[in-house]
Amino acid sequence: MKNIAALQKVVTAALPDGEPSAAELDAIEAEMPLILAEVELLDAQIITLDRIPNELDARRIRRARRKVLAARRALANLNAAPDSSDGAA
Repeated sequence: MKNIAALQKVVTAALPDGEPSAAELDAIEAEMPLILAEVELLDAQIITLDRIPNELDARRIRRARRKVLAARRALANLNAAPDSSDGAA
């Protein structure tokens, strides 16, 4: 019987730390309003999967879409804002 073993070195190295960094947590925190708005839109769309949407459902979906667009705009404006620490005056 032959032993089967890997003939090559391990391709992926072990991760030193599985926890997100502070910068990653800050990025998630900044995107949280968009994430919550997208979840609300998805919930509104899921409600209408098994029935024909009525006027209330249509309003709920429109309101959720507007909320997603507003959150995307706010996030884009936040990312596009000039950094005050670059020394330009």
